[in-house]
Amino acid sequence: MFQNIGEMLLLLGRTLMLAPHAWRERRKVAEQLFEIGNASLLMACILSLFIGGVLALQTGPNLAERGLQSIIGSIVGLSMCRELGPVMMAVLIAGRVGSAMAAEIGSMRVYQEIDALRTMNIDPLRYLVLPRLLAISIALPMLVVFAVLVGWIGGALVSVYNAQIAISFQGYLESLKESVDAMDIFNGLLKSLVFAVVVGAVSCHQGLATLGGPRGIGRSVTKAVVNSIVLILILDYFLTRLLLYIS
Repeated sequence: MFQNIGEMLLLLGRTLMLAPHAWRERRKVAEQLFEIGNASLLMACILSLFIGGVLALQTGPNLAERGLQSIIGSIVGLSMCRELGPVMMAVLIAGRVGSAMAAEIGSMRVYQEIDALRTMNIDPLRYLVLPRLLAISIALPMLVVFAVLVGWIGGALVSVYNAQIAISFQGYLESLKESVDAMDIFNGLLKSLVFAVVVGAVSCHQGLATLGGPRGIGRSVTKAVVNSIVLILILDYFLTRLLLYIS
């Protein structure tokens, strides 16, 4: 485990040192950004809509029994901003995009395409890893903003049309605006950026470390997804503690 983490950090450091060459790879970054959005946007919409709705459905009736249904907007808004939006989108990206990155780079490793790049004096990190890392670092915060907004809408729909909650749309929005501020949104975006770097680095590292033919590709994809999700949850705890301490 520590060896994998060390190799991943070395890969991330070497890739960040190539950041001045990012402009030359802008076309590949744009292609990767489009693929990430195309693969994740619809699923992000569905997940966020129903997560926000379920959150309101679970908490709304209990709050209404105690006369506190006016704070349902605060609960849905803060939960989506600080935790559910970043973590949910990061796990989605790890499963759909991270696995694809590991499989693509792993197949290139197995079929010696990466060795061919080195023979042609093309740095695989600049050609393969840097565009993917930049694209996922841009795409995930954008998906989180979209997911948070859709989750708010899902919570509003359930809150307004569920007779057990009985709160107006205007009341839901007022509760949301009173509780959610720019710092809450910043916390979610900061988490999403860290999660994006982790997913990109882990997936690319597992792809480059692939050995053993098609079976090795399958193992690399599994490791990329599992390791990414585990690191996302661990880092989420420490980032939450840090942000709570700062605020």
